[in-house]
Amino acid sequence: MKTNKTDRTLLLKGIKILVFALLSLFLGPIFLHTAISNPEKPLYIPILIVGCLISAMAVILLFRGINTIMNSMFKKK
Repeated sequence: MKTNKTDRTLLLKGIKILVFALLSLFLGPIFLHTAISNPEKPLYIPILIVGCLISAMAVILLFRGINTIMNSMFKKK
């Protein structure tokens, strides 16, 4: 009977990705709120686009981080 061992380097990589996802989860809505609360400002469109991109990046990083952590635990070598 073979037991699966956790690949620690891959686990740390997944945790780092999740830390960046956590930062993006806070930064994206901050940019979106700033843009939406000031629609008459000249930087409205660029800040709105940056907020949307950061929010999308947060979702992608969440999936990548969780997938990396799962691979470190359950992937057979």
